[in-house]
Amino acid sequence: MRQWIFAFVCLVGSGSALATQVVSHKLVDEQLLIETDNGPVLVSGYGNGAMAVHYQPKGVKQLPSFAIDEQAPIVQGELSDDGDVLHYRLAEIRAEIQKSPLQFRFYQNDKLLVAEEAGLVSHDSVRGFRFALNDEEKLIGGGQRVVGMDRRGMRLPLYNKASYGYTTHAEQMYFGLSAVMSTNKYALVFDNSASGWMDLGKTEANILQFEAKGGRTAYLVAAGHNYPSLIENLTEATGRQPLPPRWALGNYASRFGYRSEQQARETVAKFIEEDFPLDAIVLDLYWFGADIKGHMGNLAWDRKAWPNPRKMIRDFSDLGINTVLITEPFVLTSSKRWQQAVDAKALAHDFAGKPKTFDFYFGNTGLIDVFSQSGQEWFWGIYQELLKDGVAGWWGDLGEPEVHPHDAIHALGSADEIHNAYGHQWAKLVFEGLQQAQPDKRPMIMMRSGFIGSQRYGMIPWTGDVSRSWDGLKPQVELALQMGLLGLGYTHSDLGGFAGGEQFDAEMYTRWMQYGVFQPVYRPHAQDNIAPEPVFHDQQTKDIVRRYVNLRYQLMPYLYTLAYENSTSGMPLMRPLMFSDETDLSLVDNKDAYFWGDAFLVAPVVEAGAKSVAIDLPKGVWFDFFTNVRFNGGQAIDMPVSIDTIPVLVKAGSFIPMVAVQHNTKDYTSANLELHYYHDDSVRKAYDFMYEDDGVNPKAIAQGQYQLLEFKADYAHQLLTLHLHQNGDYMGAPKSRQVTVTIHNWNKQQAQVTLSGKTLDSRIEQGKLMFTLPWNQAEQVISIR
Repeated sequence: MRQWIFAFVCLVGSGSALATQVVSHKLVDEQLLIETDNGPVLVSGYGNGAMAVHYQPKGVKQLPSFAIDEQAPIVQGELSDDGDVLHYRLAEIRAEIQKSPLQFRFYQNDKLLVAEEAGLVSHDSVRGFRFALNDEEKLIGGGQRVVGMDRRGMRLPLYNKASYGYTTHAEQMYFGLSAVMSTNKYALVFDNSASGWMDLGKTEANILQFEAKGGRTAYLVAAGHNYPSLIENLTEATGRQPLPPRWALGNYASRFGYRSEQQARETVAKFIEEDFPLDAIVLDLYWFGADIKGHMGNLAWDRKAWPNPRKMIRDFSDLGINTVLITEPFVLTSSKRWQQAVDAKALAHDFAGKPKTFDFYFGNTGLIDVFSQSGQEWFWGIYQELLKDGVAGWWGDLGEPEVHPHDAIHALGSADEIHNAYGHQWAKLVFEGLQQAQPDKRPMIMMRSGFIGSQRYGMIPWTGDVSRSWDGLKPQVELALQMGLLGLGYTHSDLGGFAGGEQFDAEMYTRWMQYGVFQPVYRPHAQDNIAPEPVFHDQQTKDIVRRYVNLRYQLMPYLYTLAYENSTSGMPLMRPLMFSDETDLSLVDNKDAYFWGDAFLVAPVVEAGAKSVAIDLPKGVWFDFFTNVRFNGGQAIDMPVSIDTIPVLVKAGSFIPMVAVQHNTKDYTSANLELHYYHDDSVRKAYDFMYEDDGVNPKAIAQGQYQLLEFKADYAHQLLTLHLHQNGDYMGAPKSRQVTVTIHNWNKQQAQVTLSGKTLDSRIEQGKLMFTLPWNQAEQVISIR
């Protein structure tokens, strides 16, 4: 390892090894093709603000792109030539391409965003790029790491790797993403799946250096005038998350693991008995074997423990509960399918062309080659059989892969060349298979590892085998924010923690479960020496957690709208505080609080015995979600908490749509809608919307099978006017709605509420004005004074 890094640095230091001259250029197939004395360079535009640059030097093996969405249309830019420099322009990004020596510089309007320093460097099996950094910019990126939000000055390994029992520091984890986002409003993605490094100004203060042991010599630059537009332009190129099925946003029963059909049935019955909503049960590896070791690769029901799985799954489905199965890419030589996999040529092979075998924790094994046609067909055949049983969701585990010998050879190349794209390719295999097999259903695919752009295959990542401790809880906001900003917006944690723990810590567990309401997926999961499910704990824990699980379901209209925003613009569900003031670079470092959509600010409680939590409030006016206490923003506050509450604040001018608690999302309806508006005299105009569809149709957005419910508020001369407007329709939409409106922070002793000239009954309680109206027309206008 040290030798090739040293060789790379020495090569770069010489500076002249790949000094390249432009020979000619032309537009071909809506792309800019630049011929150089060292091979072609292809520049491709995507959307308004992203450009991919693919160097193809002579004699250097190239792999396919994994980062770029296969369905992303190429946009031809505007080309001009001033003699020494080519200019290639999209609406929101411009490349200046110096001809001698070849060098790319990227601008938004006249602002320089980022520029190659030495550009491409390639020598034997080492290749990479060097870019110049300015003194002020901070860098987010590299995927899952617990090292702080600003990664400037760090050297980050790029090798997806399990991090068992991690806590407050972890430099290498399950998603080592080869991408950064700068406070200069650009994103830089290295479209290379090989193992390597990203040096973000550690070795040389103002140099960003990417190094890899092979792979594709390409990168992508995206620009934006602010962070949301940057994310939109980035995901225009790398792809966006399809809407998940609505049930995937509900409550899960999950552990390592349910050992029998009887235990699974008893667990579901316990949730019902304890009056907890439940949408899914996740079955870990015991569904195909009685023990942890020796059975991986069987991927068929162990009929001794699971005598009638198809009926069990059907019974759960009748209750509105979906079954999710774990699968892994390892096939043990002791498994029932070993010879079948060998005969099908489904496995990665060794240098002699034989199936590569090696030892790891679960036994002696081979690894499915998800890059080969034969491996894909064999693996998908197993999924097809399980679909017949009614399995609704898929969990891909160990997909870094957790053990991946360097001499394992895949259809596209060696393990070192494709390691970081293994989970990505696996998700693609499952996603495309499900699209064909179940064209009327949205896939649910949970994966532990992937690459830039994996979200376009419906991947729901989690943060791996975190310690079941306070220190395991502390880094979860940082991990989710880092992933979401680069496109993987459904990153979540095993609620309550996964690894270790000798005794049940009710306070820590409760705090994690409270935070979970405001993260993308609500899934407690852990080693079962301590039950991860709330229904098996003491009465106080159950009562507190039940209220929060219920709150998750009450907020489903808001959460589902965040999913729609993510699917259409790439905006993450969890958003960093730096979004509130892009000129304040200190906000980049805040990893203790975040925005949940635009309306909420959440600060998880991560210390035992906490009586308050310090929060730096962004500008504006904020309200405690639980008590309605008003706070002026732009200041640091110490927010009191009890075991029943965590800091959740709502921004003045926000609309929060809610519904009644349901048993699960199968019962979901917004026919009776609760609409909360957080009024403040300082907010003169406000707007928000709510997205609704059937929760199932994968083409709902493309086919226009949805509704947008729009909410507007105008306040002037002591008159508050609310506008409710409905657009669109879908099969199964409520014919009409009954809307209960709550105006928070209503400080008057009385109110007159009128709709179409008629006075509505209303009441005022503890600073909240409440009234109900029918919504059976496209638009309703309510006047309140």
